[in-house]
Amino acid sequence: METLKILVVDDEAPVREMLRKGLSQMGGFSVEVAQSGSEAIEKIENEVFDLVLTDMKMPGMDGLELLKTIKGMRPDIMVILMTAYGSIETAVEAMRMGATDYVTKPIDLNELCIHISKAQKEHLLLRENLLLRMEVKKKFEFRNIIGKSRKMQEVFSLIEKVAPSTSTVMIYGASGTGKELVAKAIHYNSPRADKPFVPFNCGAIPETLVESELFGHTRGAFTGATQAKRGLFEAANGGTLFLDEISTILPSVQVKLLRVLQEKEVMRVGDTQRIKIDVRMIVATNEDLETNVRRGTFREDLFYRLHVFPIFLPPLKDRKEDIPLLAYHFLQHYAKENQKQINEISKEAMELLLDYHWPGNVRELENSIERAVVMADQDYLTPKDFPRNLKEGVSHLIRRGTIEHKSLDEVRDEYIKEILSQTGGNRRAAAEILKVSPRTIYRFIKKTNPS
Repeated sequence: METLKILVVDDEAPVREMLRKGLSQMGGFSVEVAQSGSEAIEKIENEVFDLVLTDMKMPGMDGLELLKTIKGMRPDIMVILMTAYGSIETAVEAMRMGATDYVTKPIDLNELCIHISKAQKEHLLLRENLLLRMEVKKKFEFRNIIGKSRKMQEVFSLIEKVAPSTSTVMIYGASGTGKELVAKAIHYNSPRADKPFVPFNCGAIPETLVESELFGHTRGAFTGATQAKRGLFEAANGGTLFLDEISTILPSVQVKLLRVLQEKEVMRVGDTQRIKIDVRMIVATNEDLETNVRRGTFREDLFYRLHVFPIFLPPLKDRKEDIPLLAYHFLQHYAKENQKQINEISKEAMELLLDYHWPGNVRELENSIERAVVMADQDYLTPKDFPRNLKEGVSHLIRRGTIEHKSLDEVRDEYIKEILSQTGGNRRAAAEILKVSPRTIYRFIKKTNPS
């Protein structure tokens, strides 16, 4: 650590001299002294100090009044109070007023150094945290998408380029990487910003109902269709329709979707009348659609209609430098939402966040911060506030040293199996934990247990 500049304030000359010599000889400290609160204020007005070590009881301006004055002048200066044993209650009150710490007389230099070292570390952490929060508010935020990493800056650049156009956009990314946020950023930075943005998760409802949701239906078109209903394409007319999990739609719906893209019109299920529409399409998937095309599960002509302007979102494990920014962004949000005065994340907690591999990506990080805010009983987050799986879950793969030898798909599959095991095979409960649709869990089980 850099040299700490300390101002010792005490009306007793022997105490001042003992502290000046003792701290100076220990190294790492530059020490000046003042014999009164007024002299201390004069020195602080003319010089820069990192820490003030002041006696509580002094003639004239006492330690509490000096503390109050210092915090009014320079709130960033750390203040440690020296007090007699019988005045500890007053010292605790001083800490509520902004004092960093207190020590009791007679002063033990070794113990004092421990207090100073602790104060210095906390001060550095606060300063780093402040810088991080300032960064979040500046250039690393794009429509609620946070990222200072090179990969995310490239994504921001692509959003800026494609937003003003009418091009169809294909967003690739694993679950939880923020595909809908990117879609919204494109829409709200486009000429269609004042028109509807309509999101739809194709994998969230039964496959047989997707067609009706997208294109609408007439009364009596099928059992249960008791009245006519307009589809999402009509609802999004003039704006943007965002289709997530596009890979899950049935071949019969793929044909109709291709027709919409080619002819700019839709026809409700059970109807013969065509409706002209003006809708920009943004679609997203967590699968490799080219592989699906080769397998014959996704139409090649539709793929090329959709794959006009691809954007690839990196998983959180590949953009670890963004984790502190994201963590503080979510901390600010959930602390305010839960009406808690929590502003910091301890060094140990941040190391935990940086070491974890985040199979659930940004969504999992957000959920973990929200949970930690609810659990915290201090004004900063510590490792004990975070979910157990961050320390004990999939991290067992890392402890075994095997994660480097597994593909991301293999690690993801093992994680899903672990969650299914913990939920007793309950697909809906597993889907809730993983923040995916029950159909995704069903397809996983079918893929891994084809019999």
